[in-house]
This record gives sequence, structure tokens and C-alpha cells, in this order.
Amino acid sequence: MQLVVNIVVLAAIYALIASGYVLVYRASRVLNLAHGELMMLGSYLLIAVASGISSSPVIALSGAALLSALVGFLVYVMLIQRMTGQAVLAAVLATIALGVMLRGLVILIWSTQQQYPARIIGLSNNSIELFANARISTLSLALVVVTVLIYLALFAGLYLTQWGIRTRAVGQNPLLAAQRGINLNAIYALTWGLSTFTGAAAGILISLDSGLDGTMTMIGLKAFPAALVGGLDSLVGALIGSLLIAAIEVVLIQTADPLLSDVVPFLVLIVALAIRPWGLFGTREALDRV
Repeated sequence: MQLVVNIVVLAAIYALIASGYVLVYRASRVLNLAHGELMMLGSYLLIAVASGISSSPVIALSGAALLSALVGFLVYVMLIQRMTGQAVLAAVLATIALGVMLRGLVILIWSTQQQYPARIIGLSNNSIELFANARISTLSLALVVVTVLIYLALFAGLYLTQWGIRTRAVGQNPLLAAQRGINLNAIYALTWGLSTFTGAAAGILISLDSGLDGTMTMIGLKAFPAALVGGLDSLVGALIGSLLIAAIEVVLIQTADPLLSDVVPFLVLIVALAIRPWGLFGTREALDRV
């Protein structure tokens, strides 16, 4: 049963990160290849808030999450918005450049030394016994719960609120949406802020559970195949893709070689693209836009 627990935790990590890829692509049809770096920045913002403002867990976590959302908003306003009217590739290349810049900035400010945010804000990470001798850490359980809550909130927001209806309309036909009076820039900016918030939430919880260093961007990159396999315009697809890749990865780590962990998501992606390039729950039309 420990194998099942490990799969669920890894799937929750990938799903929470993948939701950020899906949100941005669904609204603006832009692949945010700096998502892993923005996720990592959220974790370092937790350290900055805890060290400079308050080490209270509530204040530090809330401050880091809000600052991360603000960063996503500013990335759109100051960078992506300027790509309006340009080829989609220009925006994608801009996110790659942004990711490189953020990695360098993090190294300059915080260095490459391993850090443990949980110690700074005074959180313990006890092991909890579930069933059949299966165990899970407190913070891993928190990550699974947060993933479930965020997905429920995203589904409710996209299908039950005015923002969600407008976001789906903008994603399907931005020209028609603009003609109907929808503020495209407001929708895009809000979506980028929300995407960065979900990525930062994943990064913060991962860093609290296992520590933080510059290699966190690799986790963000490994979640990208989960979004692609599930379908870049589908949150349900992100969930299924994350569960599929996590299951294969954990099983191969246990039965073959732990070094396969960084390879498995991309092997699954290659197979999935060969069979169904638009993803399990994606659409052909979305693939054409890519």
C-alpha cells in the first residue's frame, strides 16, 4: 500500500503544477515555459517573507502566496502583454528567457545552498500511519489536500463564475469575446496570476516537505508532460495525465532503477504524442493552435 501512497503524492505534485500550464494555455494559448522557475521563486519568496517580515507560518505562507500571484500578474503586464499581435512563438521564447533570468536571479540572491523553509517558520513534518503499514508525512498529506481543494476551486471558478465563463470564451474565440465587451488583458492578467499562484503553492509545499534548492525547476519541467499527455486545455486531463505518469514513474523506480525518475515523464510523453498528439482530453483544434 505504500506504493499507492507514493503514487498519490507524486500525482498531486504533478497535477498542482500542471494546472498552471493548463490555465495559461487555455486562456491565452501560450506555453509558459518559465512555470518551473516561477514555482521555485514562490518557495524562495517564502524564505524572504519569513526572514524579513514574520516567521509566523500563517503570515509567511500567505505573504509568499500573494506575492507569487502578484509576480504572475506583473509577468503578464510587463512582458507577455507586449507580445500582443506577435507570433505565439515570440511569447513562448519570452517565457524561456524569463526562466533563465529567474534562475540566475535566485542564485545571485539566495545562492545554490540547500535550504529548509519548514525550519525557518517552525513547522514539524511528522510521519502519519495510514493503513497496512503505509505512511505519509504531514506536509505530503497537506499537499494532497491542497491539490484537491485548488482543483475544486478551479472547476467551480471556471464553470460557475462570471470570470470562468469569460475565460472560457476568451480561450475559444478571443476576437469574438472582445467584440462582446470582455476585457482580454484583464482575463489574461488574472489567469497568469492564478497560474503562478498554483505553481507557487506546489513549490512551497514541496520545499517545506523536502527542502529547497535550484533543482526544483526540474520538478516543474517534469509536470509539463503531465499537462501535455492529459491535454493542454483540460484540467481533467491534467489530473489523469499526472496520475498516469506518477504511477509509471513510481513503479519503475521501485522495480527497476531510481535514476529513471527524470526520464519516465518524457518517455510517456513521446509515446502519448505518437498515439494521440492532442492529449487524452485535449482537442485537435487546440493542437492546431500550438
